[in-house]
Amino acid sequence: MARSGRRHLDPAQLRTGARLLVGRCAASCALAGAGTLPHLDPQNLRKETPMPSESLTFPGQDGTPLAARLELPAGPVLATALFAHCFACGGDIAAAQRISARLAAAGIAVLRFDFTGIGGEGGDFSTRSFTANIGDLTAAARFLAARDMAPGLLIGHSLGGTAALLAASEMPSVTAVATIGASFAPASLARHFGESIAEIAAEGGAEVSIGSARLRIGRDFVQSLAGLSVGPAVAALHRALLVLHAPRDMVVGIENATRIFLAAKHPKSFVTLDDADHMISDPAEADYAAGVIAAWAAHYLDLSEPAAEGVPEGVVRVSEADPAGFAQDITAGPRHHLIADEPVAQGGTDRGLSPYGLLSSALGACTSMTIRMYARRKNWPLDHVRVEVSHRKLHAEDAAAVEAAGGRIDVFSREITLAGPLDAEQRARLLEIADRCPVHRTLSHGATVETRLAG
Repeated sequence: MARSGRRHLDPAQLRTGARLLVGRCAASCALAGAGTLPHLDPQNLRKETPMPSESLTFPGQDGTPLAARLELPAGPVLATALFAHCFACGGDIAAAQRISARLAAAGIAVLRFDFTGIGGEGGDFSTRSFTANIGDLTAAARFLAARDMAPGLLIGHSLGGTAALLAASEMPSVTAVATIGASFAPASLARHFGESIAEIAAEGGAEVSIGSARLRIGRDFVQSLAGLSVGPAVAALHRALLVLHAPRDMVVGIENATRIFLAAKHPKSFVTLDDADHMISDPAEADYAAGVIAAWAAHYLDLSEPAAEGVPEGVVRVSEADPAGFAQDITAGPRHHLIADEPVAQGGTDRGLSPYGLLSSALGACTSMTIRMYARRKNWPLDHVRVEVSHRKLHAEDAAAVEAAGGRIDVFSREITLAGPLDAEQRARLLEIADRCPVHRTLSHGATVETRLAG
């Protein structure tokens, strides 16, 4: 059952600023104009399984290198999202991390980055206009497209949401846009600058407070906000739109969400984050927003796993999944597909078993199959087989009667558990049978590897 007390706003209510209580949002909970959302289990929303990620840099609009983090699914990348975070915070704020992790769990890779001069990144934010930051966002989309990961989902938080609405038309691959606490009238944010407005005008810049964050703002930035019109861009969005906003947002009032929603054409949806602040600092609210975005986006993105290109029976084809890392796509015969990788500590992204992990798996699987085959033929009461395999390298002098080139040998250790009412003689015999596993024999006796260049 999803969390209770969530509210969805009807356009008629929006015009008066009233809030409409629909009640519990269960599996059939309808968002305004968007049909239904898949079931959102609150326990699942709070699971934070670490996902592999890559630290990257790409050139911003003016060529300044921008730091980025690409959150990757544990399995195949089914779609890509670009996250424009709030300008007063870095891309590693808790809300951005939770949303990225939730999307990655659904198979969606997420790129989030620090705008020029934010989060310790290069350049000076105080010398930038809002238009230049929109340029950084489109530069990020081009960077992803060049990696064959053109974004299908665009997410923006606060002014990042405003930037997303304005930049979406420059991203042909984007089919869905989600905003969190976005401003419809960015010029109104100047009220938070207080007396600093005079200093900005006179000195060219000043440090201001936006919510709980402080940021140095320049004259060009303020002037670029003053002439900004979001309405036409929203009306011409031609993409699915999800508007999330906190009624208690003291930085960007919820009337901004109302205006964005009314300006947009269908398909569009509006969800309130009842207990959130502007930064979505409450982990429960961040988890809820993450789950809603992931469920909603699945309706507009093609998240079906691509059919693996088959190879002839008896052939295993291994192809690089990411030339910048170590991940490998493995296709075995016409039907089977898996991923190999290296651990993060070895420079990989840990998206699959390592080569030695695969080799250990082959030994363990073959051992279990061989034992089962023999017990079945003998009609012995073997209920279950479990084989645990570990691999290590030893110096040759540490292993008696073993010769190895280079003075080192590979040792695979098996621990076999046999469940069932077997007697001692049967157990001993099955342990002997384990050594008849064909993979065991290949590893023990050695093999010849033939290699040639294709074509």
